[in-house]
Amino acid sequence: MAAVALDAVSKAYGSHRAVSGLTLEVASGECLALLGPSGCGKTTTLNMIAGFIDPDAGTIRIGGRPMIGVPPHRRDTGMVFQHYALFPHLTVFDNLAFGLTMRKAPRGEVNARVREALELVHLGGLEGRYPRELSGGQQQRVALARALVIRPAVLLLDEPLSNLDAKLRQEMRLEIAELQKRLAITTVFVTHDQEEALVIADRVAVMRDGVVEQVDTPAAVYGRPRTAFVARFIGDANFLPGTVIGHDGRRATVGADAGVTIVVDDALPRPIGHRVTVMVRPEKVRLTVAGAPGTHAFAAELRAVAFTGAVTTYQLALGPAVLTASLQDTAHLAALAPGAKVWVTWQPADGLLLEPIA
Repeated sequence: MAAVALDAVSKAYGSHRAVSGLTLEVASGECLALLGPSGCGKTTTLNMIAGFIDPDAGTIRIGGRPMIGVPPHRRDTGMVFQHYALFPHLTVFDNLAFGLTMRKAPRGEVNARVREALELVHLGGLEGRYPRELSGGQQQRVALARALVIRPAVLLLDEPLSNLDAKLRQEMRLEIAELQKRLAITTVFVTHDQEEALVIADRVAVMRDGVVEQVDTPAAVYGRPRTAFVARFIGDANFLPGTVIGHDGRRATVGADAGVTIVVDDALPRPIGHRVTVMVRPEKVRLTVAGAPGTHAFAAELRAVAFTGAVTTYQLALGPAVLTASLQDTAHLAALAPGAKVWVTWQPADGLLLEPIA
């Protein structure tokens, strides 16, 4: 049985359909990220799971129980809001104790569980402070501990790291991922940050215009996106439109509009003449200063070079198309300057065929 199950769930605001026929399951102990741009329906979906918004159609189950009409405080969920929503007039201890007190837990149990939750998020000793006396990262930990202290069946996170600076966000990603795995708590979290989703989640649901475009593991949504939207939203990608000119059941040969012939591993039946888009990630592209006859290599012109530390990014003109290559080992390219002629290559297994991009 799924810990959380949505079946044909829809929600509209006037003429705007925020969520449309969404069917999704979250397994017990799994961490699922709802990922997408602003307005895609991810926060509306989370709020329907939490019970803050009622769906117009469909069913939501938590632990197998229908949730339609069940108020938030009876759904066995813990919520961490984007802006934390800590009570400013209460100490850290009292912020955590609030939910347990409302549930009429005995004082001894409240004390024990609050201190246990604070230790979980590495805030032991700060129980007497007020939210204003804490850093952003500490406030985020308090909000997380407050959700966990009631020991919910499902943890819900709404953009939990969006208010932190970049370095602290990276640290907290790893902490949340480790804590979620250690507690084995079913988790659904909303984010627009692709790296955050890839680091924390067991599976990622990429949303667009109220529907899920793809639900898969982080490796799969990055390496084998099913649509151009997913490919564009998860990481950077090169797109080369073209036409299938050959297919042997194992590999497709594509005549790209850029004037080159590209071979791509592809087991799907694609008729000759079918329009497609070849996608290849920038880190899969390789550059050489001398071509190797007979290999999958194309002549290109170097347009620009950007050094960003661990990676150097090269912008290339391949006929009328513009490609990007992101490389770590660039010693053999150190003398190159814009205008230089280079050879571009990648393996057939590193390309992916998508439907034409509108």
